[in-house]
Amino acid sequence: MKKTILLLIAAATSLALASDFPKGSPPFQDSSAIAMSAAKQSGKPVILVFSAAWCPPCQTMKHDVYPSAEVKAFHDKFVWAYLDVDDPRNENAATKYGVNGIPHIEFLNAEGKEVAKQIGGTSSEEFARTLQSVLSKTNKS
Repeated sequence: MKKTILLLIAAATSLALASDFPKGSPPFQDSSAIAMSAAKQSGKPVILVFSAAWCPPCQTMKHDVYPSAEVKAFHDKFVWAYLDVDDPRNENAATKYGVNGIPHIEFLNAEGKEVAKQIGGTSSEEFARTLQSVLSKTNKS
């Protein structure tokens, strides 16, 4: 019983840490369904970030890349979702997009069709180039 309680506390802490975004981060949704609904309404492409609190490259992206000056110019051009792979609510989305390693980032058009995919971390500059490329493919530049 004691072990179960400790595991539940650890899981809750992990999930809370995963949703703690630094100042200047894009407006992340925590559900792929909500993100896709927002994309259909706005016509904006979607970024699904599959991540976890225990993943060092994921945390580097979260703290250094997404809120960076290079990426900030793209915050309003996409619908963003941050999906913790340890949260059971994200299991179906992770399976749907074949998430085997993280960070795993899916770039989708407003209709939900994959435009690009990135697995692994990258620099702010490289991520900004990827975002520009995705926009050009979705004609939303």
